[in-house]
Amino acid sequence: MTPPREPGAATGPRTGRPRRRRTPAGSASVRRTGTPGRHGAPLPLLLPGVLALAFLLVPLLALLVRAPWRSLPDRLTSAEVWQALQLSLVSATAATAVSLVLGVPLAWLLARTDFPGRGFVRALVTLPLVLPPVVGGVALLLALGRNGVVGQWLDSWFGITLPFTTAGVVLAEAFVAMPFLVISVEGTLRAADPRFEEAATTLGASRFTAFRRVTLPLIAPGIAAGAVLAWARALGEFGATITFAGNFPGRTQTMPLAVYLALQNDPEAAIALSLVLLAVSVAVLAGLRDRWLTGV
Repeated sequence: MTPPREPGAATGPRTGRPRRRRTPAGSASVRRTGTPGRHGAPLPLLLPGVLALAFLLVPLLALLVRAPWRSLPDRLTSAEVWQALQLSLVSATAATAVSLVLGVPLAWLLARTDFPGRGFVRALVTLPLVLPPVVGGVALLLALGRNGVVGQWLDSWFGITLPFTTAGVVLAEAFVAMPFLVISVEGTLRAADPRFEEAATTLGASRFTAFRRVTLPLIAPGIAAGAVLAWARALGEFGATITFAGNFPGRTQTMPLAVYLALQNDPEAAIALSLVLLAVSVAVLAGLRDRWLTGV
């Protein structure tokens, strides 16, 4: 007589005996180690990894060790430093605003529409990421200079001259910083479910209303991360700025340009200015820690 089997117990096709659940291979080791796939690093990988970490950290530590800490407050309170710092903050913020106004719609077009040549446009958008900044400055001069393709019309029709002005600093920084924002926002848009927008348009909302009321709240974290990256890139821009806007104190001399100039005459002042930029970079990383620095 066959004994009664427990409810829900699986039985074999012929014997009627309860099946014993098989433990997947490696599950015992997962329970023992706690995290699957993480083991002790082999020596051929550990040694290059440690060297890479030292290569990245030693220059930063040298900057801290050689910093003139005693005279640092006096150097950072000088008028030249505050002029460069104020111009850097204002121009980087203005460049980020330009990137937001122009870059978010461009990211939406790349992510939500399918127009001919979209891949080519995306490649053009990412080109400033790999283009040498000095080449970007030369390109801006040829396009927006007084005799440039567009600049000559701006000068003759409106009397607007952009090179070697504060506005030129903003444009140079926006040119190199906007791709960071576009890439970040486009990736967030691709990850967002487009059915929410479709539902809003089905209920009678226009495409712009659906974008403003539905899409923007969804992609706000991506916009914020892209804006922070663009702002940090604009703050540290050197090559395109010095080529297109020059290095005039109080008008176009940003912090990186001030560091370059001080390094030739006063190395300790250059170190002090570099510490300011280092502190800003650390603050940017702290702002992005929830997005990138929480490893699993």
